[in-house]
Amino acid sequence: MPTSSAAMQMRDTQKSLKAVPFSAKSIMNNVETGSPPRAGAFKERPLMKPTAFRKFYERGDFPIALEHDTKGNKIAWKIEIEKLDFHHYLPLFFDGLCETTHPYEFFARQGVHDMLEHGGSKILPVIPQLIIPIKNALNTRNHQVVCTTLKVLQHLVVSGEMVGEALVPYYRQILPILNIFKNKNLNSGDGIDYSQQKRENVGDLIQETLEAFERHGGDDAFINIKYMVPTYESCLLN
Repeated sequence: MPTSSAAMQMRDTQKSLKAVPFSAKSIMNNVETGSPPRAGAFKERPLMKPTAFRKFYERGDFPIALEHDTKGNKIAWKIEIEKLDFHHYLPLFFDGLCETTHPYEFFARQGVHDMLEHGGSKILPVIPQLIIPIKNALNTRNHQVVCTTLKVLQHLVVSGEMVGEALVPYYRQILPILNIFKNKNLNSGDGIDYSQQKRENVGDLIQETLEAFERHGGDDAFINIKYMVPTYESCLLN
């Protein structure tokens, strides 16, 4: 019969086995195991530090102001957008896509769309500087931020000549989050209809974005999308 110290050691061993799910020892000894931890792929990841966009805005370094009209709020640019230094300002506004609070969220989102609308040939040379801000925004896994960023990506690929093709080498950095969220609908029933009306259904926006990438990404776009998002089917082969 085991001594008291040996019995205590045996009980401690059995307790430690319970903390290791699906181990060989737990199976052999018929020890109860806990459930495996959740992967947390959809869990929101808050910002660890303020964005550069917020810092520049609070210092008053942007040539912008808030303007109200009958259609709502818009940005009043203090200089012509076409005359902006896109290498300086466009990456900063993309950096602000991570923001979710007013007025930072509004100025960043609207500022990006304004610059994409009027940037023309100035956009293409800045593409490499936009990838990290885009990746950071998608990696927040925040529903509002992801939807905003997907809409921006759809605008980006049609904003200038060759822009869509210039993004292809960066699919490996941009598309992993799209692959995770591709089949995720955050609502059900009437909620889906409402989110579709507001264009806030993540799954639909991802499909639209991938199709825009394929249409404007040139000959190599589809195979590179398919590599990163295996369930994607070409929209051009019908």
